[in-house]
Amino acid sequence: MKAISLDLGGSHVSLAVVEDTTILMSQEISVDAGGELLPLLPIFKTIVYDMLAELRIPVEDCIGVAMGCAAMVDRATGRVLSTNGKFEDSPGIDLPAWSREEFGLPFALENDARMALLGEWYAGAAKGSDDVVMITLGTGIGGAAMAGGKVYRTKQVQGGCLGGHIPALFTGRKCTCGGFGCMEAEASGWALPLIAREWPGFEKSRLATLDRIDFRALFQFAREGDPVAIGVRDRCLHVWACGTVGLIHAYGPELVVFGGGVMRSGDIILPYIRDYASKYSWIPSGPVRILPAALGNHAGLLGAIPSLTDVVSDANAIPA
Repeated sequence: MKAISLDLGGSHVSLAVVEDTTILMSQEISVDAGGELLPLLPIFKTIVYDMLAELRIPVEDCIGVAMGCAAMVDRATGRVLSTNGKFEDSPGIDLPAWSREEFGLPFALENDARMALLGEWYAGAAKGSDDVVMITLGTGIGGAAMAGGKVYRTKQVQGGCLGGHIPALFTGRKCTCGGFGCMEAEASGWALPLIAREWPGFEKSRLATLDRIDFRALFQFAREGDPVAIGVRDRCLHVWACGTVGLIHAYGPELVVFGGGVMRSGDIILPYIRDYASKYSWIPSGPVRILPAALGNHAGLLGAIPSLTDVVSDANAIPA
């Protein structure tokens, strides 16, 4: 099966034509998620048709268009409900109608963390496992869950996709979601500069010389012995580990998959979390495997086929 896949990030959008577990062609464009989505849709259309033409694939050979975005979405209607500051015009856009009018295809909309989980389950680290939690560590912290081979969903659209907003410190800093002390507020990319600058001795740390404090620099300086970097790194490791135990207790997975840009330092992150989870998780049925994601930035794109399966089945079941 072939599909058109779009992954809307905070600073870029990835577009691809996929066939089963393979990306036939993809293109990435820089965007400002603080801007509007509507003016970008004609650009998406042009890029998709250019890729299809180069691949010599008629659009009707695709089963649908799948889109993942960092937002609360109603999968049943294909509408964005809440964006938390990204593409704030998107709740007013009828994306299924756009897909029908421009491509003549069914449309599937999914939260980006769920889409990445679907990709890893279909073609990556979670293949063969049906009870899975995925955590993505980056600018924010994403989380999604799967039970019995199905994405975990509830009547509340946020059900199962707010792993990064599990509280880690009830006296902590305010999060973008409006809560306090979320895992994201205490150990994400956007929170990292705030955490570092509050750390005792920061002004003497190499981190203080940076215009932009990120996890790449944090882990590098920690490896080189900077005491502030070591302290901040270890605090983040502890927050991630505590959050992981919370998600293990909440969803009872057989596998936890970690993705996101911070996993460049997975050789340090995963052993810490595995050790912590083995000590502090209550899992009578046996240990939970904790693995790195296999697909990198392509996970969300490769979630297209499994995300479209139910949508296409429902469409085919409706009498003409």
